Amino acid sequence: MSWIYLIAAGLFEMSGVMMINIFHKRRSVYTAAGLAASFGLSFVFLSLAMESIAMGTAYAIWTGIGAAGGALLGMVFFEEPKEWRRVVCILMIISAAVGLKLID
Repeated sequence: MSWIYLIAAGLFEMSGVMMINIFHKRRSVYTAAGLAASFGLSFVFLSLAMESIAMGTAYAIWTGIGAAGGALLGMVFFEEPKEWRRVVCILMIISAAVGLKLID
């Protein structure tokens, strides 16, 4: 169950990063609430995951999902560059997080 919590935490982290971008484009109470809710839920699920997953592993995977996912969301929804070097860097983030899990 902890891994499900960790994946949920990462997905809410991605949502929070996307909400930051949306908040910069149109500031409203609703986007601010969505931003706070996304990051709040991210921290709640990360906390639940860390009850049985080592802190270093949980944090690395959480930030990896957030960083890689945020970059992918930027490319898909916010017209950020889609060049191959960015994709390679995203793959390195993901492989580093997987590597930490394999070592742990």
